[in-house]
Amino acid sequence: MRKLFLVSLFLIFSFFNLMQSNSWACACGCGVFDVGTASMFPSGSGGTIFEEYDFMDQTHNWSKNSKASDDNNDDKQIRSSFITTGFQYMFNRSWGVEIELPYDHRYFKTTDDDTGDIVSFVHSALGDMRIQGIYTGFSPDMSTGITFGFKVPTGDWTYPGFDRDTEIGSGSTDALIGAFHRGAVLSSSSFSYFIQDLLDQPFLTQGGYRPGTENDGALGVYYHGWSLGGVRFTPVAEVENSYRSRDRGWAADPTDSGYERILLTPGIELDYKRIMVYFDVGFPVYQYVEGNQLVTSALYKVSISYMF
Repeated sequence: MRKLFLVSLFLIFSFFNLMQSNSWACACGCGVFDVGTASMFPSGSGGTIFEEYDFMDQTHNWSKNSKASDDNNDDKQIRSSFITTGFQYMFNRSWGVEIELPYDHRYFKTTDDDTGDIVSFVHSALGDMRIQGIYTGFSPDMSTGITFGFKVPTGDWTYPGFDRDTEIGSGSTDALIGAFHRGAVLSSSSFSYFIQDLLDQPFLTQGGYRPGTENDGALGVYYHGWSLGGVRFTPVAEVENSYRSRDRGWAADPTDSGYERILLTPGIELDYKRIMVYFDVGFPVYQYVEGNQLVTSALYKVSISYMF
């Protein structure tokens, strides 16, 4: 009954955030990379170190829920790579901590406001660090958990030529609140499922820019019955969603920010002893953006982790 209550509370929480958020910002969609990897849910005491690479190339102008003319958007391309080094440690079966430090590379092609020429900028720098606590003491199998912590403004948000919504760092300090649950589809089946949600709420801002409130969630099913030569193969199928409200402040562009999106994301996990490799690709099947924003046709994620 306690599990059922927690899962019900989680679903209500996710639905509330879905309904209160119109959309997203800039159409970057970076927060969705932080959900949908069930293999990173803790299953016992001990530690995990991991390296993750995420990629997206935003080249299509979008308005409302359909493609729009490129002439309606001064921005022409935003190509982003995110390399994240992470550490997770469970002190016992109830409490743990996770730290993520990204290093980002971004190519930005846009229209010069003064000359009307197409110009481009390239920037690589540390991104915004995430520090979170983990609690999984609701049940002995650690199948249900909550996460809580902060995103701190370690990323550069002042690079010349970039708009505030395309800077590597947001300049804001955000509260992070999340929940997850996993379980078997049937007691005698090799299929399992997971649900996850993460709310990102900025509360300290600087430079006249307040990013929109963001909510990212995932629902997935995976099969863990295949192995070959000591390697376990786990195919994964997910539905992911991202919602973010408009940006605010004198340095923001509320007209062309705000977004909602649904992704279908197939993936595969390979496990060998203490090493795990995970890869997925997210394909947008529904997108709605305010104003005109650049969107991507696919989001790529690959990670490798070692458990100790």
